[in-house]
Amino acid sequence: MIVVNARFLTQKITGIQRYAIEICNMLPKIIANKKLVFVVPNETIINKLDDDKDIIVLGKLKGQLWEQLSLPAFLNKNNNPMLINFMGISPVFYKNKIMFLYDLAYRHHPEWFSYSFQKLYNLLIPISIKNTKILITDSNYVKEDIVNTYKISPSKIDVIYAAPSKKFINKNLNREKFILTVSSIDPRKNLERVIKAFNKLNSDYKLVIVGQKNKTFSNIGFSAEIMNDSIIFTGYLSDDQLVDIYNRAELFIYGSLFEGFGIPPLEAQACGCACIISNATSLPEVYQSSVEYFNPHSIDNIKNVMEEIINNKVKREKLETLGLLNLKRFNWNNSAAKLKSIIEELL
Repeated sequence: MIVVNARFLTQKITGIQRYAIEICNMLPKIIANKKLVFVVPNETIINKLDDDKDIIVLGKLKGQLWEQLSLPAFLNKNNNPMLINFMGISPVFYKNKIMFLYDLAYRHHPEWFSYSFQKLYNLLIPISIKNTKILITDSNYVKEDIVNTYKISPSKIDVIYAAPSKKFINKNLNREKFILTVSSIDPRKNLERVIKAFNKLNSDYKLVIVGQKNKTFSNIGFSAEIMNDSIIFTGYLSDDQLVDIYNRAELFIYGSLFEGFGIPPLEAQACGCACIISNATSLPEVYQSSVEYFNPHSIDNIKNVMEEIINNKVKREKLETLGLLNLKRFNWNNSAAKLKSIIEELL
């Protein structure tokens, strides 16, 4: 058998969980004559896979203890099958595995994360990387970063891009006067500068922020003086709600300081929404000429680009068209096929 660490089925969907779920939905039940089995801790399963995949609920431990103790014990009892680990640290000392690593933000910006999270990742990820057969990441930017940071051979790392879910479609709804951003509420997403830039606009637009805080990240709050009635926090939204709000927004903004890939602008493009985004890290690789870029460290530059696009309907419509063309570069079927090929080669 081939075992998938499916802890992501017990977690609310953000970018990494969506990546894992979408690829797993596309993988066949049998690869190289071996059955694909999904193993989860004894927690509530809140995400469903499309097909009737084999799911095994395992052990009494949770979180990192489950991943480092219960999961490897199960693997050892079953003749050490190949493990596919889509997120987290993975069982550190288990060697017959494919490990996914989406970015090195915890290494370069430990201040963005809780103390315990960044210490654990900085201690254990390098060990886990050494004990993996193939490392998979989501952009060439991250691949190069891993090679330079951990002195890993490029031949040990493969890149498999993300894509938007098929749920995200253009419903051709009437666009409303609001600027949308979708992200977790954490320091790397740069929301304070986005809010300050928005407040400099002379317009009747609103800024809608979708997302919630996560204990993984260091605490973030916004000073009272930058908040006003034009700024709306929705909290976490379901996929159906997200599709609706992407379709109603006139403009999507993504101000992130650090991304391994960055799925939300692709979702916005799939829903026909023009995008303006940060020019940092992997984002120019993923979005090329389909968006308008800004310097995420400059409040004035963010404000100027925001203002230019909301006031220029022709340019906004051009970005909508370019976004739809950019989508053709990304497909979960292709991503899953590449993973399947990697698994077959290792087996």
